[in-house]
Amino acid sequence: MTTDSADTAARRAVRAYHEARFRGDVTTAAAQIGESFDFRSPFITSDSPTGHLDGMDGLLGIVTGVELISELYSETEATLLYDVRTVPAVGITQRTAEHFRLRDGRITSITLIFDSAPWQAIMSVAGPARDEAVPVA
Repeated sequence: MTTDSADTAARRAVRAYHEARFRGDVTTAAAQIGESFDFRSPFITSDSPTGHLDGMDGLLGIVTGVELISELYSETEATLLYDVRTVPAVGITQRTAEHFRLRDGRITSITLIFDSAPWQAIMSVAGPARDEAVPVA
């Protein structure tokens, strides 16, 4: 990772978003998002700065920890690789990759990549997210 100011601004925005999201601090997470925004994951799509964060309380209720494995930054992109660990009753440790696009130090796009199979039963009970569009295959 280089230490120039553009990479530092991207790192600051992405880490602030990531840490706030897993604290359940939607306001701080959303503050890192630019005016134009797009989110994609195996379960939801959203163009709302907060819509993709709806339901985080439910997820955080079963998460016991998040272990950051790797982070890569440039002026306009960032990628995080991390494990999400859940309570023993759920028993999922989810390896997750998250790719960010940034403009002017703000997040404009997030693609969340993970194997959704372990979550299918949990998601079917939880129901669709409020801002859900067409599920991404």
